[in-house]
Amino acid sequence: MGYVIDSEKENKEITRRYKDLLKDSYQHLSDEDKKLIRSAFDIAVEAHSEQRRKTGEPYIYHPIAVAKIVASEIGLGAVSIAAALLHDVVEDTDYTIEDMERLFGEKIAKIVNGLTKISRMSKDQMASIQAENFRKMLLTLNDDVRVILIKIADRLHNMQTMDSMPAHKQIKISSETLYIYAPLAHRLGLFNIKTELEDLGLKYTEPDVYKDIEAKIIANKDNQIDYIDNFSAKLSEDLNKQGFHFNIKGRTKSIFSIRKKMRSQGVRYEEVYDKFAIRIIYDSDTENEKFDAWKIYSIVTDNYRPNPSRLRDWISQPKTTGYEALHITVMGPEGRWVEVQIRSKRMNEIAEKGYAAHFKYKQGAVNESGLEGWLNRLKDTLENQAGNAVDFVEDFKLNLYAKEIFIFTPKGDIKSLPKGASALDFAFGVHTDVGLKCRGVKVNGKLTPLDRVLNSGDQVEVITSENQKPSERWLTFVVTARARAKIRQALKEEERKVAEYGREILKRKLRHLKIEPTDKTLGGMVTFFKLKTTFDLFYRIGVGTIDNTQIRNFANQQSSTFAKLFRRTKSEPSKVVKKEEVSTNYDMLLFGNDNEKLEYTLSKCCNPIPGDKVFAFLTVNEGIKVHKNNCPNAISMQSNYAYRIMKATWVDSTKQIFKVTLSITGEDGSGMLGNITRIISNNNVNINNLNISGDGSLFEGKFTVTVSNRTKLRKIIGQLQGIKGVKRVKRII
Repeated sequence: MGYVIDSEKENKEITRRYKDLLKDSYQHLSDEDKKLIRSAFDIAVEAHSEQRRKTGEPYIYHPIAVAKIVASEIGLGAVSIAAALLHDVVEDTDYTIEDMERLFGEKIAKIVNGLTKISRMSKDQMASIQAENFRKMLLTLNDDVRVILIKIADRLHNMQTMDSMPAHKQIKISSETLYIYAPLAHRLGLFNIKTELEDLGLKYTEPDVYKDIEAKIIANKDNQIDYIDNFSAKLSEDLNKQGFHFNIKGRTKSIFSIRKKMRSQGVRYEEVYDKFAIRIIYDSDTENEKFDAWKIYSIVTDNYRPNPSRLRDWISQPKTTGYEALHITVMGPEGRWVEVQIRSKRMNEIAEKGYAAHFKYKQGAVNESGLEGWLNRLKDTLENQAGNAVDFVEDFKLNLYAKEIFIFTPKGDIKSLPKGASALDFAFGVHTDVGLKCRGVKVNGKLTPLDRVLNSGDQVEVITSENQKPSERWLTFVVTARARAKIRQALKEEERKVAEYGREILKRKLRHLKIEPTDKTLGGMVTFFKLKTTFDLFYRIGVGTIDNTQIRNFANQQSSTFAKLFRRTKSEPSKVVKKEEVSTNYDMLLFGNDNEKLEYTLSKCCNPIPGDKVFAFLTVNEGIKVHKNNCPNAISMQSNYAYRIMKATWVDSTKQIFKVTLSITGEDGSGMLGNITRIISNNNVNINNLNISGDGSLFEGKFTVTVSNRTKLRKIIGQLQGIKGVKRVKRII
């Protein structure tokens, strides 16, 4: 396509945009800062001089726009502005990273290099799935957190200028934006950017819905302005009487958030009652800021009846993003609920600029290194992630999207956790060792189960024991990525110990049966028991799934010729089935974070088999389809339809845990309850429920235990029946 180019007009426009960039910078720029930015600008203009965007505009418009977002909306300084101007230079032109280091120093070169790596990842068609790219992208945080901030700005401008792209690319980029970039912006406290990314994402993924809601908002705009003016008039009068300097703004809720409410509540647009919010922004000094907020709150509630269940106090306990405000929902004119947000000027800046404003007020100037605190909170998730990339993204997103609760330690310190977190999540939040050795918890002074879901304001004390070990069941209720990663890690280590124990038992039993435990013998046993590896064999013997009788059956089925062959070749080298080949005897698929059993079909495009790394895709007409992670269609599905992706995991059903209810009857006697519980605890089995009653001569009881397999259950029942006075033990569920 040819373009009619007016060079003089374009050069004037480039100069105008550059001046706007400097003028709108959130930070004060020194002469040295301006000199650095000018040098970066000159190189960028020269490097991109022959390039054009799909709209026909000069390419340089894009890096200037990204730099402006970095400067004015994110609020970063000269180093970041310069890096933003240069972010595509190495990727798209003849300049190299070495050139960047020579011209601008190591720091800017490092940021540009990180951005170049991300750019190349997204273009690499050989990448596994988009989730893996996300993990790699986050790992660039270890280089410099500003890489991610500039990448968010880059994504925002690309979303703002996406109309000229083909529809399939619009959907792919928008899905990726909703899946990754909007949650990242949210976690960094960039509220305005997060909101715009969500709205633009919806514009291309559900265009009809977007246009419909947008049209209704525009149609109601005049009525809304009148309503806000009417609502604010009385408040303004009372605030002026009290001597406040303030500004009252009305803000329509984002199209994305209105759509979210419509879906979650199952209502039409007209039935969403709080489609806009009133924001009161007041001037105050640090000393009186909190007092003034509550004074304004009092004025609002004097005029309008509040909904007490909708008070949110983010001033006494700010969010971990740095956000501070009072939110109160009141009954306004015409019987309509209205959300009122009360913020000081400082709080408002933090809400809009995120960490940049937070550190400006905290330290007197924006110190970009302050973002390292956020980076450090990520590192546990990044470095301890042994699972596949889909697991990683699901865990990471879970922690990003979760609302926060605040829990008190016994000493009165406060820890934040995602909403829905259990008492065990809190234990892992204190320290990994505390979590792994957690035997019990006291919530508000009362002993409670480890899976107790916590509420804001709870005070939690963790009880530890050196003998405590993590259980597979823990994974069914913990929600934080840290707890899940550490429990999985510990369970794998425990499996290794059990397998070592099983190896020693097997050697002794085989020698007792006059069979040498050679590699070929072990390989024959793996085949006989329909397993995948010798590790699986040792593990099952260690936990008792394969017992003496089954081992004797193996020995008896060996023909005399075969047995001689074993003895004759015992010193010959043979191929060992290595543990690394397949880690377990996979025979069951579980779905989602709750590990549910669901109906599914295996996709024909990649033909996954048990043990493959897989993910689930929710189709429109054919239910759940399971695909391999490296399926040719994986990238398309992950990016285009991220909201339909579900975690899927192959598991070994013999390692799954099951709840079993037993009934027990017999002659009542002293110490009976102690004998029963001692046998259960000696078998390292959890008691979920216990109920025993007696009349002095006879007793009857029911209890529920968690067991891993029938062999262990039979062992427990046999030992219980051996207790003096016990007449019958029977499984009822």
